[in-house]
Amino acid sequence: MEVLTHSLLSIVIPLYNEEDNVTLLTEKIHESLKGYTYQIIYVDDFSTDATRKVVADMADPKVHLVCLKKNYGQSLALAAGIDYAEGEYIITMDGDLQNDPGDIPMMLPHVLDGSADVVTGIRQKRKDSLVKKIPSKIANFLVRRATKLDIKDNGCALKVFTRTIAKDLNLYGEMHRFITLLAYLEGAQIKQVPVRHHARNAGVSKYGLERVFKVIADLMLLLFIRKYFQRPIHLFGIFGVLLIMLGIAINAYLLIVKFGFGQDIGTRPLLIFGMMFILGGIQLFTIGIVMELLIRTYYESQSKRPYRVKNVLIGGKPS
Repeated sequence: MEVLTHSLLSIVIPLYNEEDNVTLLTEKIHESLKGYTYQIIYVDDFSTDATRKVVADMADPKVHLVCLKKNYGQSLALAAGIDYAEGEYIITMDGDLQNDPGDIPMMLPHVLDGSADVVTGIRQKRKDSLVKKIPSKIANFLVRRATKLDIKDNGCALKVFTRTIAKDLNLYGEMHRFITLLAYLEGAQIKQVPVRHHARNAGVSKYGLERVFKVIADLMLLLFIRKYFQRPIHLFGIFGVLLIMLGIAINAYLLIVKFGFGQDIGTRPLLIFGMMFILGGIQLFTIGIVMELLIRTYYESQSKRPYRVKNVLIGGKPS
């Protein structure tokens, strides 16, 4: 444990309108991590309340405040905090006091002994409403069915990453829901442990039932990235060729009917379907080629972050 307590830990916490929670959360982190070397990185996602002022007034050298220029959402707020983090181990958690910082010391040894690159929590006796539980259960079910990763609680924000894995995560959109799956796709070894869960201390939840549809859309995108991101022509090209061949077969049949048997084909719906299949196949094949070119541009272009930082405060003072 001596090696671990002297390793720098970075606790990354996105904040959006958490003025009533952030002071107590800071106190709980300090209490839970006595004897550890750590930094608390609050990422303010353009809060409309006094969250920034509350954090800036702490004058605590362990507290770093990354202020974003506008509201980017939780995924990019996490990305900004992870990019800024200096620790050998990076810990993520929510700012609403539902995660318990006291669970962190129990999670850390699993990454220290090399048995895991990511340790993720399984919330016990969740203190959430059905509006939050239902989308979470759907997301967990979909991930288990669509992938080989049996994650019991994708929605738990309390996670411990090795620095290498955390820095390689490419968070965008609202992919924070699948951050464990993203790490798994990067080759990470995953460990799941039970953690405590508390009712929200103050403020209101930012999530509703509309998350169900977002979860499905994001999961479809992840599955595409997993299988076809580097070679999209294998997806679009194959379907395109199949449609073209089907269209050609239909039109060949109609030509035989027309010239071999002298039947009229101009009013047959099958003629329209044959042409549609050929044109649709050509379009899909073209999309595959265009996406191949875009992927090449993606890999060859300079890396640019999808967020902008307004300023950074350490202990309430500009860094």
